[in-house]
Amino acid sequence: MKKLILASAVSMAVMTSAYADERSGTYAFDTQGAHQFITFKISHLGYSWLYGRFNDFDGQFVYDAENPENSSVSVTIDTASIDSNHAERDKHLRSDDFLSVSEFGEATFQSKRVVMDGEGEADIIGDLTLRGVTREVTLEAEMLGHGADPWGGYRMGFEAETEIKLKDFGIPMDLGKASETVEIEISVEGIRQ
Repeated sequence: MKKLILASAVSMAVMTSAYADERSGTYAFDTQGAHQFITFKISHLGYSWLYGRFNDFDGQFVYDAENPENSSVSVTIDTASIDSNHAERDKHLRSDDFLSVSEFGEATFQSKRVVMDGEGEADIIGDLTLRGVTREVTLEAEMLGHGADPWGGYRMGFEAETEIKLKDFGIPMDLGKASETVEIEISVEGIRQ
């Protein structure tokens, strides 16, 4: 009986290890298939929500299945790709009042550490650089799923959200108290390299 229990435990450990190893690796964002989104919303004077997104961004994440705390993520965003579904407003958002894209054409996020909150959930703490200002932010992240795709690859997807204050990143436009904070949501699907 002891041999059977020991054999079962070893078999389970090997299976778990193989499963963990299968998920581990470096994943590039699926830019070609556009299975990725960075969206935001901000209150417009306290009367309604303004929604938008960044159309062009790239990045990768490294996932360590056995020690998820050792995972990391890096993202580069083309700030000129901001899209709020209104050309004149987008022009204003690209101006010195907001993103100043002529001077700061990129925004970046680089993780520094990962703190696991539960199965598939984590706080990803890292540096967000926007408009030339770098601040530490926390992304509340959740793994959405992973597995083989129909084209012979292996994919993994995450969703994350955070909030930032405009003034923390040197954005001078004052839209009033209701519009001080931007909510950001990120959804990415990575292809293992």
